[in-house]
Amino acid sequence: MRKIILHRSEPDEEIPYWVECPSLGIASHGESIDDAIRMIQEAIELHIEDLVAHGEPVPPEDADEFPLEQILVLDA
Repeated sequence: MRKIILHRSEPDEEIPYWVECPSLGIASHGESIDDAIRMIQEAIELHIEDLVAHGEPVPPEDADEFPLEQILVLDA
């Protein structure tokens, strides 16, 4: 499982949450925490599929400090 970090956006931002996967260098966003998590899970899957399709190395999961079930929620 990949490490993800969930952030709360600034109060004046349109989308309240954004989430990143540092080991893959990708990010996504969502209207709710569940939505943001769903979006980053899809982004992770698609990014890995793209890396494999182009014969590029996929960073190992063990490069992450903790599994997907453990999420950091940070104030912006």
